[in-house]
Parts: sequence; structure tokens; C-alpha cells
Amino acid sequence: MTSSLQLPRLVTLATALLSLAGIAAAQSASTTQGITKTEILLATIQDLSGPVAAYGKAARNGMQLRVDEINEQGGIHGRKIRLLVEDNGYDPKKAVLAAQKLVNQDKVFMIVAHIGTPMNNAAMPVMFEKGVINFMPLSAGREMYEPPHKLKFAGVASYYDTLRMNVAKLYKDKAAKQACALYQDDDYGLEVVRGAEQGLKDIGATLGEKTTYKRGATDFSSQVARLKASNCDFLVLGTIIRETIGAIAEARKTGWNPTIIGSQASYTDLIHKLGGKGMDGYYAISTAFFPYLDVEQPALRFWANKYKTKFGDDPSTYSTGTYADIEIFIRAAQKAGPNLSTDSFVKAMETLGEIPADMFGTPPLSFSATKRLGSALSRLSQIQDGRWKVVSDLR
Repeated sequence: MTSSLQLPRLVTLATALLSLAGIAAAQSASTTQGITKTEILLATIQDLSGPVAAYGKAARNGMQLRVDEINEQGGIHGRKIRLLVEDNGYDPKKAVLAAQKLVNQDKVFMIVAHIGTPMNNAAMPVMFEKGVINFMPLSAGREMYEPPHKLKFAGVASYYDTLRMNVAKLYKDKAAKQACALYQDDDYGLEVVRGAEQGLKDIGATLGEKTTYKRGATDFSSQVARLKASNCDFLVLGTIIRETIGAIAEARKTGWNPTIIGSQASYTDLIHKLGGKGMDGYYAISTAFFPYLDVEQPALRFWANKYKTKFGDDPSTYSTGTYADIEIFIRAAQKAGPNLSTDSFVKAMETLGEIPADMFGTPPLSFSATKRLGSALSRLSQIQDGRWKVVSDLR
């Protein structure tokens, strides 16, 4: 039996143990990588010097705009966001080096909107080894959310699923007879082709002639000649900016005018700005409205002009997409509360419920422990008179 003299000592000991446990928990929360009492350290890896540098710069600016806004409002539970930016040059090897620096040297909390499918695939193992979240990558590769992983959150519908659906519908609508493909010789291009192949298979058609190019190619004469000779009247492009322009321009030059469709990676005003009138008629998959400065929607028009005023450049869907990514981060970090950590952030994301459609035209998003892609919906847009026009509803 415990004596009355021993009780105060036991109470004191128990109180001390509880206090130590509380201190340990507080220390654990406060030592989460990239989180201090006053700051949340985020990072992004963009192409700032390679073939899609225009995308990378727009993506960086979109993020910075929302970061500046929330910081001006006092931050998140008293913490300001600081955004670090690294350049991958659209090269998987450089992406790995950038991720290693950010994760191991800078010790960031998470990496947001990393651009490029091959680059994300190369960098994710580096991040996951240190428990760093890959948040809303600028890639529509299925690997961004499959298989489900605690440290994966993706907002862009996959190249595979969107090409599968939209290629099949457009092929039928155009009563096409023979499909063919030109695609980048990497993970991105392969996903485009696989989606197109499955979509055509779904409707009893096949993808005929296929030919590739290496990243950075500028001459597509041999590929276009080969595809034209196959009697193809429906061309699927797994291209990005200048390759899209080059391939379409070469086709027009030879008098070949098939229906041409590409992925969301080519949904940019640079196609018609740089390619001119010859780009009219080109279809691309999209998940948001294009943010022209004179767009009809008042809220989006105001936002686009605010962006233009701040950065001196016209916004793109890469600007709107990453702005929205930071907005989602803010929602989840606010829900996670003052004790922000990787675990509390993940739990918040999984329990946010439906994130409503935004002014950019992005569909509603939702996440769970087993659902790491916000939405699989997409729409089709076409260049008409030098401007992107939405030609189908989200589906």
C-alpha cells in the first residue's frame, strides 16, 4: 500500500512526466522541417532556362502573387510564407539536384507545382525519403497520384485520361478515318499516346502511324512527311510549345490539314501568338479558362489585369493554376491549425471536403486518404481567330 507521504512525490513525478511529454510534443511540432514560429518555407522547381521557360516563369509568378497577398494579410496563424525557386531546365538530372538542395540543404516544408512529368518522377524519391510533400505538380502524369501515397497531392487530370476521353469524342465528331501521332520521346509523350490509343480502342478505332522527336527538336519535316504519307486525317500531338507550332506549321506548308489535337501542355497563348494564323483550328485539352486581359468573366478579368500590372506579362493558365495551388495550400494550412506539420497538413487535405470551382474555371476538387487527384474532369478548347475558345463542357 502507498503511504500518505509517498503520494505528493508521485503526484509531482506524474506532473513532471506530463510536462516533459508536452515539451517533447511541442518540440516535435516546432522542429518540422521548413516550419518556424514565424515562417513556412515552401519551394518550387520550374523550368527557367529550358524549352518551357515561359511556363516556368508564369508558374513562379502565379505562386508569388498569392504568397504576397496572404503575407500582406498577416500570413497563416502568424506565419508568413517564403517561396524558394530552383531551375530544372526541363532536365530530370537537374530536377534531382534541385530537389536535393531544397530538401537537404534548405530544408523546405514542401515542394509545390514542380514542372514536368520526367522531372517529377526523378525528384519524388528524393523528397519522399525526407517526408517532403509533392504538392500539385505541374504534370498530368498518372504517377503524380498513382499509386496513392501520403506525400502526393495532384490537381491536374492525367494526360492519359483526358486524351482517352477527348480523342475518342473528337474523332467520332469529325468522322475521322485514320489517326496518327507525333510525340516527345519521354514519359510525357508516352502518356499522351497511351491515352489516345485507349480512347480510339474504346470506339473501335486504332492509332496508326506513330513517330517521335527528342526534346528541343526544331525540324519536323521528316516526321510530318511520314505521317502525311500514312493517309492520316486525325493527328494527335504529344508536344509542348515550339514543337506544337513547328509541327503544325510544317503540316500547313505541305498542304496537309488533318484535325489536330494536343494535351493540356500545349494550351497556351504562345501557340497562336508565335505561330500566327496557321494555328487556327488546333484543339487542346484544358481544365481552366484562358485568362485573357479582356476575358468576359469580371473576377477573372480583374485578376488578369492585376497580374499584368505586377509582373508586366500577360498571365497564362500556368499563372492561374499555381495561384490556385497556393490558395489550396492556404486552406489546408489554416485548417491544420497553429501546430502545422506534415501529418497535420495531410490530415487537413484529406478532410477539407469539396473545394469549390474557382474563378479560373477549374472544376471542384476533393481529396481523401485514397484519392490523391482533385478532379479528373477536362474540357476541349480550340484556337479560333487567334484566340482560345472553349468548345466543350467539363466532362
